[in-house]
Amino acid sequence: MTDTRTVTIERDFPFPPEKLWRALTQPHLIEEWLMKNDFAPSVGHRFNLRGEWGGVLDCKVLEVQPHQTLAYTWNFEHEDPAYDLRSVVTFTLTPTDAGTRLRVEQSGFRPDQKQAFGGAHHGWKGFLERLEQVAGRPD
Repeated sequence: MTDTRTVTIERDFPFPPEKLWRALTQPHLIEEWLMKNDFAPSVGHRFNLRGEWGGVLDCKVLEVQPHQTLAYTWNFEHEDPAYDLRSVVTFTLTPTDAGTRLRVEQSGFRPDQKQAFGGAHHGWKGFLERLEQVAGRPD
């Protein structure tokens, strides 16, 4: 088995878990902070995330615990197999006195995928900035 690396980002949000959960699981809101998609919060549901860069991620929902945990595969097939990515993204929501701590983990980066690993670390920070804006709007 090859050792893999994980990108982990934690961020505190001034909202209850329910507001973040809504932005993490409703397709029209996911599109605003992440990518176009056909997501449904149902274990086993297969969906795509479509990036503005033209790439398509093949995903499958692995875990749904409302207001607590959401996990799905995040797979990308490239014309050059060296750039293929097989990973899992897990969102963990923990209530805090001031709102919610969100932990995002993307696991499965091979040691030779330094560029993808660095890109994911940078990318998730930007995604979470946009997530805060989307989640912070009035319902």
